Amino acid sequence: MTLITIGLLALITFTTRYLFLEGKLPLRLGPNVKQFLSFSAPAVLTAIFVPILFVHEQQLDISSTNAYIWGGLAAVMAAYKTHSVYWTIGFGTAAFLLSGNLP
Repeated sequence: MTLITIGLLALITFTTRYLFLEGKLPLRLGPNVKQFLSFSAPAVLTAIFVPILFVHEQQLDISSTNAYIWGGLAAVMAAYKTHSVYWTIGFGTAAFLLSGNLP
């Protein structure tokens, strides 16, 4: 059952990407659909990182000892200041590791 699900998901992903990326097909998205889809990346990213940062052991963890929050805050500040993926990853990881060792 798992292999069938993975195969179907791969087929759906390939088909949707092929339809919109193949230049010879007459299928085009309108400006309203393009604007609507521009919100999908931030929405997916938020759905991924919020549980990682704030939920531990099935409970909300917003304490000052949460290393994930400090790493996330450092990454956001680095991204805002440097506009570099490498510095963002570096600062976020360093803050995570340093705050995880604090008492």
